[in-house]
Amino acid sequence: MEPAARLNTTILGDGERPIVFVHGFGCAQEVWRYVAPDFATDHKVVLFDLPGCGGADPVTFDPARHSSLDAYRDDVIALLDDLRLGPAVLIGHSVSAMIVALVQIARPDLVERLVLVTPSARYIDDGSYVGGFSELDIDELLNLMARDTLGWQSPLALLVAGPGQQVVAGELEQLFCRMRPEVAAQFAQVTFCSDNRSDLPQVSAPTLVVQARIDNVAPMSAGRFVADAIPDSDFRVIDTRGHCPQLGAPEETTAVIREFLGGAVSAS
Repeated sequence: MEPAARLNTTILGDGERPIVFVHGFGCAQEVWRYVAPDFATDHKVVLFDLPGCGGADPVTFDPARHSSLDAYRDDVIALLDDLRLGPAVLIGHSVSAMIVALVQIARPDLVERLVLVTPSARYIDDGSYVGGFSELDIDELLNLMARDTLGWQSPLALLVAGPGQQVVAGELEQLFCRMRPEVAAQFAQVTFCSDNRSDLPQVSAPTLVVQARIDNVAPMSAGRFVADAIPDSDFRVIDTRGHCPQLGAPEETTAVIREFLGGAVSAS
């Protein structure tokens, strides 16, 4: 089975410019459903599920291989090669912001531009660097996931969705519950314990960093750090709450991406 089939790939539109949306931890391609269709009017839109997530073939997740973000990077590269998509616009949310950045560093021929939605290069505070979590915070989250496989989804969904985003939290909780417990625990470990700060200066594609004004997972300081570290980057703040602006503020998210890509928002 080819990578596109294994990762439950969906292709919308028949435009010449490919644009690939990559979801974050515990989610699936449907988190882009309010944003991706707008781009299908004039792009070739590609959506898929990361290994272990959504409708991806269960065999795509290899516990030994997926012990670092490099494996997810290689999965995305294999998909792009399989579909002959490069150079494409890659849009990565949350941890996948770092995944697509790693793709661009490894294979710049595959990437025209990057859009990093609510990114964090390191979630754990480190000296003067403010990632938003202490090591104890992350240890407690990972311990909760290990000992209570059916109890961590709701509190994490509320944290990710942000204050007042009950509908978004409910959707995230359902998505989290779809993941196999062992996959969720390992992906969380890789997500929250990774440190990609030293990788960012190697990004050579024009990059847009999209930051939610109030984000308890990737605060303003984390987004600013990412934008400052990437040589050719633009930093835009959306006036919304939560770590998933594509769900909580889809029109604003679409607008800033459209502006960065050089096109007006389509009528809808």
